[in-house]
Amino acid sequence: MNPSVAAEVASSPSTVAFPADFLFGSATAAYQVEGAVAEGGRGPSVWDTFSHTPGKVHEGETGDVACDHFHRFREDVALMKRLNLKVYRFSVSWSRVMPDGETVNPQGLKFYSDLVDELLAAGILPWLTQYHWDLPQALEDQGGWANRRTAELFAEYAVVLHKALGGRVRHWTTLNEPWCAAFLGYANGHHAPGRTSPEDSLAAAHHLLLGHGLAVAELRRRDPELELGLTLNFTDYRPADPEAPGDVDAARRLDGSFNRFFASAIFHGAYPEDVLEDQHGLWREGLVQPGDLEIISTPIDVLGVNFYTGELLTGVEPEQASAAAAAARAGGAPNPNVGSEHVASVSRGLPATSMGWEVFPQGLKDLLMRLHREYTGPAGVALYVTENGAAYPDQPDAQDFVQDDDRLSYIREHLRAVRDAMDAGADVRGYFVWSLLDNFEWAFGYDRRFGIVRVDYDTLQRTPKASAHWYAQVAATGVVD
Repeated sequence: MNPSVAAEVASSPSTVAFPADFLFGSATAAYQVEGAVAEGGRGPSVWDTFSHTPGKVHEGETGDVACDHFHRFREDVALMKRLNLKVYRFSVSWSRVMPDGETVNPQGLKFYSDLVDELLAAGILPWLTQYHWDLPQALEDQGGWANRRTAELFAEYAVVLHKALGGRVRHWTTLNEPWCAAFLGYANGHHAPGRTSPEDSLAAAHHLLLGHGLAVAELRRRDPELELGLTLNFTDYRPADPEAPGDVDAARRLDGSFNRFFASAIFHGAYPEDVLEDQHGLWREGLVQPGDLEIISTPIDVLGVNFYTGELLTGVEPEQASAAAAAARAGGAPNPNVGSEHVASVSRGLPATSMGWEVFPQGLKDLLMRLHREYTGPAGVALYVTENGAAYPDQPDAQDFVQDDDRLSYIREHLRAVRDAMDAGADVRGYFVWSLLDNFEWAFGYDRRFGIVRVDYDTLQRTPKASAHWYAQVAATGVVD
């Protein structure tokens, strides 16, 4: 950015400016955008099986075609360039690269190699996510993430990717949101593979983290200059009544099982003691083996932060909580909050997105400052906001254009929160809006649209929304106005 422009915007209270090297980008996930599920030697993933199971996904929709990114990636990269994106965070489909989870498929690797070449030719930094929930079905048939062997195979998968792409892809995320993969996939069955076992979910969570640690150690050994990390999703949890012990305990519990469970294992080499107490009796004997936490806490360079919302929570008196959780677990619907199934959310009356998530930018600022203070700062690890965005009921005009002022406002205010956190000392180096394209939104099918670019699912035509044009200016200038 021109120094005179920077000085001018810095003096205006209505604008904020980011450093010249701050990375503005966008993100997608393989199953949500690629399609071509039976092409190029790709094998089925758990999401193929899950989405084709009646009753699992909105209106029986699947990712069979999705956005057809597999065939249209060159068009999509050209679109990214027009939007001035500096980074494209994409995920690799394990079942495309290794259809059975173990055997390499050269055709699958070629797709990602071609994608990386196209990005580099366009001057866009490729940011690889190794795993975004689409486990090969063949591995699920052997126990999935509840099976320790999956973690070991995950490290072998990392080596395969590095051999093919490591010379050109320098930014590497092992896992995206292991909480979702473990607890939505194995505890309440809302996500693939659709299991409803609290014990399996804890085994999956541990093995996901173990796989991350094994992969980081192997990649670091092969290439010490790689920038390595993982992406965790965080929610800002607060007590509905800060004076009520039950509400304070409820916030502690979900902050523990959702946020601290993963961050503490990665940065402190231990699961939080209070969370283990909440989940007492649900951890299988011998699940955590000697040396596991040392592997999981292998040093990283980057922590990816996915943030969407905050919640007010309420619960029972602390001395009654364990019994209440056990009763809810035994008699209620499957719940991802393992060990704290009794905790309930309370609306604070804020505007909400189509997902029902309240819009709370202050939560992002507070989270980034907390992460920097308690985890990443002491470890010298950089922060990137690797997902942030909103689904709204878009209304296209006759030209398929969407004047999505609500989404634009959401992104703008969260970018301001990021800048506020940076001003307060948090080492945040990039922001990747979710998502580049409207896409297959997991169990919600195509009903929820997060994209800054509209996709007509009949024609697959891409049309940038108002938020995309605005974000393109932000990416070009570093200025949020």
